[in-house]
Amino acid sequence: MQEPLEAYLDFFDEYRQHVENLIEGTVDLTELSNQAVDLLTQPEQLTAVRYLASPAISEDDLKVLAEAVLSTARLRAEPDMARRVIDTVMLGLDRERFPWVAENRDPTEAERATTVVSTAALIATQKVQTARRNDSKKLQEHAVAEILLANGFTQVPPRTITNVSHFPAPGEFCGESLFGTRKADLVIRLYDGRAMPTVSNSSTNSVKRLNNDAAIKAETWLKEYGTQTCVPAAVLSGVFKIHNLLAAQNDKGLTLFWGHRLEAMIEFIDRTKP
Repeated sequence: MQEPLEAYLDFFDEYRQHVENLIEGTVDLTELSNQAVDLLTQPEQLTAVRYLASPAISEDDLKVLAEAVLSTARLRAEPDMARRVIDTVMLGLDRERFPWVAENRDPTEAERATTVVSTAALIATQKVQTARRNDSKKLQEHAVAEILLANGFTQVPPRTITNVSHFPAPGEFCGESLFGTRKADLVIRLYDGRAMPTVSNSSTNSVKRLNNDAAIKAETWLKEYGTQTCVPAAVLSGVFKIHNLLAAQNDKGLTLFWGHRLEAMIEFIDRTKP
């Protein structure tokens, strides 16, 4: 795992160049709309474009706001749609970072340099946060897999699970898989035949992920498979308020385990043996 500062500097250096190219290549943003297709079909330039706005617009939000599809094929086939994406971003343009646009003038060298640095810094910060979440999640999933293997489980390949015939066998588990209509980080088959789709909840953004991801998935899985077939679970790390945990358990039907006490998960699983 790369150190946060090292990762930040790498992202900063990379995106400083991309932002600089974006500003220079579009003549200080005046040619953005005319170059919409070329810009949006390059992933790094698309990122730079999204960060022209304040706050930055996520790809998912941009699709909704601009009523657009951001695939290369669709953007090339529909240049008007690409221009609509640019127009949407420009509606949210950060006028503190780009004062010359609203004032309809050329930027000074100092303004241009400050804009490049500040925009690259915003992108680098978000990239580091995303990387930290992904790294924490992967480490937690690895820890769960290791303790399952150490206690007699067999790991089998991931799969798409649309009905009970696709479940792993009792005493088996698989990695990230589509379980019904939602992805599970792990799918564990308990000894009594029930499946336990499990979500890893890293300490970064832990409450948000519990409320907006794990709990919603649990509710969906129980509707699709029922309580006699499915035991939705989450492995937690971080700090939570008691009412958030109780809501996830009692209102959404989510079984909770702690990443620092995975032996409790094994004890629960062992109790499902005939």
